[in-house]
Amino acid sequence: MTTETTPGAAAEVTDDATATGASPTRLDRKLYVQDVTLRDGMHALRHRIDPAVVGRIVAALDAAGVDAIEVAHGDGLAGGSVNYGPGSHTDWEWIEAAADNIRSAVLTTLLLPGIGTITELERAHALGVRSVRVATHCTEADISAQHIAKARELGMDVSGFLMMSHMAPPAELAAQARLMESYGAHCVYVTDSGGRLTMDGMRERVRAYRDVLDPATEIGVHAHENLSLSVANSVVAVEEGVTRVDASLAGQGAGAGNCPIEAFVAVATLHGWQHGCDLFALQDAADDLVRPLRDRPVQVDRETLTLGYAGVYSSFLRHTEIAAVRYDVDARTLLLEVGRRGLVGGQEDMIVDIALDLATSGHTTSRR
Repeated sequence: MTTETTPGAAAEVTDDATATGASPTRLDRKLYVQDVTLRDGMHALRHRIDPAVVGRIVAALDAAGVDAIEVAHGDGLAGGSVNYGPGSHTDWEWIEAAADNIRSAVLTTLLLPGIGTITELERAHALGVRSVRVATHCTEADISAQHIAKARELGMDVSGFLMMSHMAPPAELAAQARLMESYGAHCVYVTDSGGRLTMDGMRERVRAYRDVLDPATEIGVHAHENLSLSVANSVVAVEEGVTRVDASLAGQGAGAGNCPIEAFVAVATLHGWQHGCDLFALQDAADDLVRPLRDRPVQVDRETLTLGYAGVYSSFLRHTEIAAVRYDVDARTLLLEVGRRGLVGGQEDMIVDIALDLATSGHTTSRR
């Protein structure tokens, strides 16, 4: 037997899938594929994109059958600032452009307590956002309670988003996930913001979630490509019980990017997993709409690989590269020191301090 040749929605794989190199793994559930091109992908564009372009990308994603489309500044609602990077437009302009072009997918956004507030959440809801991920550092789930509760009150689908998940051991991370579940989260994510998790690390964390969460609570995966493991980690996560998978067109995202949606969908189809995505349509959107926007390649290179190796927050890449040039230090040396000090999201300003420390101690590239 053979697989369907048309890469449309949920192409079926026969019992002889192994003959084509595919895994016979089966799922009894449909995957929920969420695209993050227009949120995490904003980091790679320095949060600069025209709302009309947002509209075209949303329309293409919607037509390609993704379940949800996330839209916001890379650091979530109200993330535009000197510290995180100002946006070319407001969240509201981007969300309105998305809402005007979405037909079937769920319009989603991200909120980091301490950056975005309930006021922003309410405005996003009024503009048509029906799902939100409330994101915290992996050991700070307790600051999400108010925002998760408000999202539930608004009738929204809500997920807890535990960032930098490699920084907490599996049992500790699962305890944080349990807190988010207790606040009302429908789903909790293993969020590999630094692209640092190996497949074993991902597997252990998903299993730890499953051990403590209610069976009705969904688990999600958000993988980065810094160690070239985003697709592999997403596949392992699904095999362990994850139902929600984050991905983006051409892997658009911070650092080396996110799990490329077209690659993940191809692998999911080969596995015979149910999804609603059209592979060719996603490929076209990736190549025709997203890649031309880039002013820096989103790829595994010496800087982005070092992000994953050092376990550094992926959105630190552009900040680090600027500081490295300004203070004449090797970006990799700077990233290693950032990782050694355990910096997390919100400490972008410390990158300059570390660069100055390295420069004054003789770690310049030119040895001036």
